[in-house]
Amino acid sequence: MNRRKFLARTAMAASSWSLVQAITPAADSVPLDYRICAFEKFLQDLSYDQLADTIADLGFVGIEATVRKKGHVLPERVEEDLPKLVEALKKRNLEVTTMASDVLSPTQPLTEKVLRTAAGLGIKSYRMGYYRYDLGQPIVKQLGEIRPKLQELAAFNRELGLGAIYQNHSGAKFVGATIWDLHWLLKDIPADQIGSAFDIRHATVEAGLSWPVLYNVIKPHIRTVFVKDFQWQDKKAVNVPLGTGQVDPAFFALLKRDGFAGPYSLHVEYHPPGGAPAYIDALRRDLGVLKKWLHGEA
Repeated sequence: MNRRKFLARTAMAASSWSLVQAITPAADSVPLDYRICAFEKFLQDLSYDQLADTIADLGFVGIEATVRKKGHVLPERVEEDLPKLVEALKKRNLEVTTMASDVLSPTQPLTEKVLRTAAGLGIKSYRMGYYRYDLGQPIVKQLGEIRPKLQELAAFNRELGLGAIYQNHSGAKFVGATIWDLHWLLKDIPADQIGSAFDIRHATVEAGLSWPVLYNVIKPHIRTVFVKDFQWQDKKAVNVPLGTGQVDPAFFALLKRDGFAGPYSLHVEYHPPGGAPAYIDALRRDLGVLKKWLHGEA
């Protein structure tokens, strides 16, 4: 090899290494411990103390608490019951990582009571309810009507020191399913006032192989990642244990590359038969899969 070819190849190798370094964080910047909470939807039959003991024994940092209609804390009893749940969790060094609510605007009858109570207890994040499209009406017009509601809610969140997150679902009637509509709604709102709870399961249902595009679009807004899996069965998206369906572990490599450390909320939606004990076993199993994916062991 002559000197000119040698220098050219050396320059090319250096350029390639620089590109790898640019998109890959240094090893010491990648967190080894991630903030992972459990969605408690199917453990609501447990007392608050039993729930706290279970979540601590499983190794989560906290829960995504249901403070909504038919939730573990009913909105009309939030001032009485939410402090009890928070206290039970604190005894096991756990937190309400986020709060699943029915909140869509500050003008709903119970919104102010729910959010002020949560803020007073040190809860920093809550999941909103969902806007739905009327498919018989112009979609763009409906988005224009939703946007002022979000701006009003963002201002109220700022006042209380709270942050809302909006989860993307799959299905034609759900606002946010395509992600592009959600990006447009949130683009002028600070993410710490209203951000995205990015659900990779629903994004994969909607986008198939192009889920990385949806992630890229909503990435500046992401505050929380929701984790679950599905398979296609008879043209329906059916929930399955994590790692046995269509969700690509490469998504978690992208999150690691981008320095996202959480929180992650693990959702077990596939209804394992056997009640709470079976659900607890499913949480344990899926948490093990998620940890492997987060540490690049997929």
